Amino acid sequence: MAGTPIDTDRLFFALSDRTRRLLLGQLALRPMTVSELARAAGISLAAAVQHLEILEETGLAATEKVGRVRTCRIDQRGFDRLDRWIRNHRTLWELRLDSLSEMLGSEAEGASSSTDS
Repeated sequence: MAGTPIDTDRLFFALSDRTRRLLLGQLALRPMTVSELARAAGISLAAAVQHLEILEETGLAATEKVGRVRTCRIDQRGFDRLDRWIRNHRTLWELRLDSLSEMLGSEAEGASSSTDS
């Protein structure tokens, strides 16, 4: 999974679910077992596993099994991908707004010079 590119649509899908966001909030505090996460979210162990599979697929969480215990932690890859997406779109919209501002500024100058005549 380390070399697999992260699908942005799946990343936003993963974050769209309240339970998955709750699980990520818990993992932001510390690594936790699947059982601890299920208890914290008030869901079954099977549901927690299903949510964690999506979080793992999108690079938001990682799990490690030692013996019979599966421990989960935050995985930075998904958050890095999200950060890049936001920065790219913010830059695009800032450029568009700058262009709009320039266009409106030049129209305002044209309008004021025509009223001066």
